[in-house]
Amino acid sequence: MGSIILKSLEQIELIRESALIVSRTLGILASEIKPGVTSLELDKIAETYIRDQGAEPGFLGLYDFPNTLCISPNSQIVHGIPNDIPLEEGDIISIDCGALKNGFYGDHAYTFAVGNIDPEVEKLLEVTKASLYEGVKCFKEGNRVGDLGHKIQSLCKSNGYGVVRELVGHGLGASMHEGPEVPNYGKRGTGKKFLNGMVLAIEPMINLGTHRIKQLKDGWTILTADGKVSAHFEHNVALLDGKPELLSSFKYIYSSLGIKSDEEEGLRKTPLVL
Repeated sequence: MGSIILKSLEQIELIRESALIVSRTLGILASEIKPGVTSLELDKIAETYIRDQGAEPGFLGLYDFPNTLCISPNSQIVHGIPNDIPLEEGDIISIDCGALKNGFYGDHAYTFAVGNIDPEVEKLLEVTKASLYEGVKCFKEGNRVGDLGHKIQSLCKSNGYGVVRELVGHGLGASMHEGPEVPNYGKRGTGKKFLNGMVLAIEPMINLGTHRIKQLKDGWTILTADGKVSAHFEHNVALLDGKPELLSSFKYIYSSLGIKSDEEEGLRKTPLVL
């Protein structure tokens, strides 16, 4: 995973710029997601937009990954490879996107509903996203990695969900994956201490059923072992003046979908221009 690298204010602003390119990309994709669309079509839209911003797709070629987006429908948890299979009504898809500009990465994810979805699945999405914000709020001076993981785990397990253990969040900067590892489970008071200048990618991956996973023969795609659906949400967050500062945003997604939300209030000192 690499070592922990504390960032200067200038470096954090460069990470924010890359993160918001990802945020806007996800906002554009939000209006394109509907039955009949393929994940390869979404991938092309994302690559074009990212390059138009003077950035490079952060995932394309990283560890030899073949595409701009990781698109993981239904029982796929993460690292799904875009293909030409049309989306169907009732599907959910996690879209994980990265951008590299000025030497720094942005990297976050959102799980979208395709049309109308089962209420049980809708609740999974709501709880998983709520657990992300629980984790973000726990990213403050005096806390440790285990405190953050415990927050996410507690909320998700109390709803009967499986918390993926083999895949974790991470530090973010000039490398896509820096230290520390940020599991979505943990014991309070354990793990690395949070310090000002840290930037994390916090990303709960939560399953409707078992926490256990399996991998496809493509060497990338991770699925739930029981075939039940999985949700994935991710934000990029800096620790500034002892408090979390969101560098990414879901507001572009909500603007595309006509959703009103105040979930980011109090987590952003720098005003966001939509």
